[in-house]
Amino acid sequence: MSTTRSGTGTGRTTSTTPTGTEPAGSATAALVAAVLGFFVITLDVSGVNVALPAVGDDLGGSLSGLQWVADSYTLMFAALMLSAGALSDAVGARRAFGWGLIVFTAASLACGVAPSLEALTAARVVQGSAAAVMVPTSLALIRHALPDPEARARGIALWTVGGAVAIAAGPVLGGLLTTEWSWRAVFFLNVPAGLAGFLTLLRAPHSPRRPAVFDWPGQALAVVALAALTFAVIEGGHHGFTGTVSVAAGVAVLAGAGFVAVEARREAPMLPLRLFRERCVTVPVVAGFACNAAFYGGVFVLSLFFQDQRGQSAFSAGLMFVPMALITANFNYLSPKAVARYGPRAVVVAGLLVGTAGCCGLAAVGAGTPWWLIALPMIPLGIGGSLAMPALTSLMLDSVAAERAGTAAALLNTSRQAGGALSIAVFGALLAKDFAPGMRESLLLAAALLVANAVLATALLPRRVREK
Repeated sequence: MSTTRSGTGTGRTTSTTPTGTEPAGSATAALVAAVLGFFVITLDVSGVNVALPAVGDDLGGSLSGLQWVADSYTLMFAALMLSAGALSDAVGARRAFGWGLIVFTAASLACGVAPSLEALTAARVVQGSAAAVMVPTSLALIRHALPDPEARARGIALWTVGGAVAIAAGPVLGGLLTTEWSWRAVFFLNVPAGLAGFLTLLRAPHSPRRPAVFDWPGQALAVVALAALTFAVIEGGHHGFTGTVSVAAGVAVLAGAGFVAVEARREAPMLPLRLFRERCVTVPVVAGFACNAAFYGGVFVLSLFFQDQRGQSAFSAGLMFVPMALITANFNYLSPKAVARYGPRAVVVAGLLVGTAGCCGLAAVGAGTPWWLIALPMIPLGIGGSLAMPALTSLMLDSVAAERAGTAAALLNTSRQAGGALSIAVFGALLAKDFAPGMRESLLLAAALLVANAVLATALLPRRVREK
């Protein structure tokens, strides 16, 4: 039993609650803070994509430079996520989330005042590092605050809805601010949202801690592998795979192999390879990569397509994403209900196939296509991920022990962010050669990736999952 307090500073002691169960108000504060944190992270991504052409006009730089503005964020996001999971377990999700939110907000301010493309990219690195801490700790907050599986599923759905709302608001607000003021305002937009999230977090319950050893060799190898691979893909697409690019590709392979070897031998690895023995871990990791690759890669391509190929303003380009975002936000909340009725496998496969249909439809559009024929296939692209990702997230968290929630959440989101980073690198390289065919090839590649994962999920996932 544990004693709890209620009220606003009254100091009165209320009835006790069973160990491991938080008061409703505290659980609500944790959930709201987690949702706000995910909201501000997603708002940044979706708003910045629309602002990229304006960044290029203001600060100069080629398409590869703009790719680095996007990928420097997602690269660090992915590379540091696993260590962030260990940090969440070691110091407690609440404390780690709070520090991440403070740094993210400060880095957003630095992005807004950046005097050059290099300074902006450096600030984006810091942003991505902070976001890497925030995402797994936000999920761990939900996992600890809502021990009941059904309540937790609803909480995760609200968490994903927060991201969906940010996806809807980001392009419109980003486009509006870019058109009427400056691309810098897109980053300033994060500041009030970050402050609101931090103030809410102060009312959340303290999170449990457990001993955790930081895997510095594994972390260093992970950063080198992802950075070298991203460099090779971005620069190789623009300058050919010779010289420095070939060296970077070799470094990526060696660092990746070294990472696996180190993790297999350490007593306390940041990525326990034994997790991959569970199908309900492996499939969400791979499918999460595919969902983010298709969605964020598609948003990157379409943002450039609307402005560079169709001549739309940033605000007009942002409005093109509204129908997709508004409709798909509802599917984030419907996903857990569908999982309860049909099981996770059916929902995941349906989401992947719906996303495939959207990619194929978008691959057929051109600069002269009427706007509504472009907006129409964007809707299934968004619905696919909003159906699949809540189901994949719940599936993975329900398949691991509670004390591994931070590590499991970090693994899933590492895969997702790596998918987003690499898709922007690959798709940007395809666009650099010739935009129209490059756009078509990018979207068909995304469709093929989603179909492959639908087949994998059908073959490996059980209809129902028993929580550990």
